[in-house]
Amino acid sequence: MHKCKAADAARLILICLLLGAILLLVGCNALAGSEDAVGIADTAINAEGELIVTYTDGTEKNLGRVVGEDGEDGKDGIDGANGKKGEKGDKGDPGADGKDGEDGAGSDIIINSTEESVVAAVSKGIRSAVSIFAGFNKESIYGTVEAYSSAGAGIIYELDRDEGSAFIVTNYHVVYDKDSITATGISDNISVYLYGSELSGKGMSATYVGGSMYYDLAVLYVSECELLKGEFPREAEIADSELVSVGERAIAIGNPDAAGISATCGIVSVTSENIEMTAADESTSVTFRVMRVDTPINPGNSGGGLFNSDGNLIGIVNAKTIDTTIDNIGYAIPSRTVIGAVENIIDNCYNKECTTLQRCLLGVTVTVADSEAVYDADTANVSICQTTTVYSVSEGSLGEAMGLRAGDVIISYKITDGEACPLTRQHQMIDALLGARVGDAVTLTVIRDGVEMSFTGVFENGHVTSY
Repeated sequence: MHKCKAADAARLILICLLLGAILLLVGCNALAGSEDAVGIADTAINAEGELIVTYTDGTEKNLGRVVGEDGEDGKDGIDGANGKKGEKGDKGDPGADGKDGEDGAGSDIIINSTEESVVAAVSKGIRSAVSIFAGFNKESIYGTVEAYSSAGAGIIYELDRDEGSAFIVTNYHVVYDKDSITATGISDNISVYLYGSELSGKGMSATYVGGSMYYDLAVLYVSECELLKGEFPREAEIADSELVSVGERAIAIGNPDAAGISATCGIVSVTSENIEMTAADESTSVTFRVMRVDTPINPGNSGGGLFNSDGNLIGIVNAKTIDTTIDNIGYAIPSRTVIGAVENIIDNCYNKECTTLQRCLLGVTVTVADSEAVYDADTANVSICQTTTVYSVSEGSLGEAMGLRAGDVIISYKITDGEACPLTRQHQMIDALLGARVGDAVTLTVIRDGVEMSFTGVFENGHVTSY
């Protein structure tokens, strides 16, 4: 590719402006009345791109570099290279020829800011990442005990550096196996490793706090560990998955192929959808609400964090589609669901006999009556807005006691003393109920026959189920 005409034009304009300024200065001196006024005899740009002015008295002056070297051509299909010793050096559009770097003043070009942001995000997220190895025992066909293990990943959810303790979040299927001889199928030999410590054997023993096969989430606990008192580990900073947009950066940090913590990068393809699959017990059919990404996901990534371009957690990786005709369709449990489930597990299971998530139920089935895309001109983002209605109300449920009816259009919800939240997606209320406990009040505001009305009920022991 030849030098672009715009760059040549810019060079000529720059030289003309410089010469004009010099002529103006000389002209002013001449007009001052000096009989020995010195004029310009010649101008030239040397091989170094420096402007040399020769005056009528035979003297020369070097005005410095005015022309940088031509920017390098961009390559097809990737960002064009930065201009070489140019002030700008345009980057090529992805999938197209990069543009020539513009001529500049000779300063070096800064590195690609997108690459910088990804490096910074990974450096932040990787400090909260752990690799997980769960050991199991099962009875072989010969009646002997056979040892085996599984590998996955997790994130530091809560860290007490002074005590060297932490709550770790991972997938339920990472620490559970249906063939395990333990009473619950949960591993009783779980080790977690910080980034870079796998080869040195610095495993931290973790205990199982609780989890949910239906949410595919589990909470582990590490206590009195010197490694957690250091400066490197940090708890994950969590972003609200409800604010994530299609096209945002999605960085997965996990333990693929049990080879240690590593990172892969892509974008968010779908912010929220439901997928049906077989649960960890290999017999129960479950439905997970997930975020879809095109980030490469492999065995061992399970339980690892999905991070945005700020290095903040937006989800927990839990599945991928495997098919010869499909490339890079991976899934992650959105962070808002993760927070609700994890806080529920910690509240109900930590230092208690219970090891299962406890979910409060309204006894109401909801459905989406309408759905449309909405464009926000202020943020330039597109989101989905749904109209959620009550489909059915179970007999004897809290929903029935509250007075809810089929056909009610739910416009907002509130748990106890929290703020009333507009219901713009069906799943938002379901996630909110993960934060409800026995004794909490729930208020739903609905539209019934064109009239807005509110209904309130209080969760009691009979409204809670293990999940």
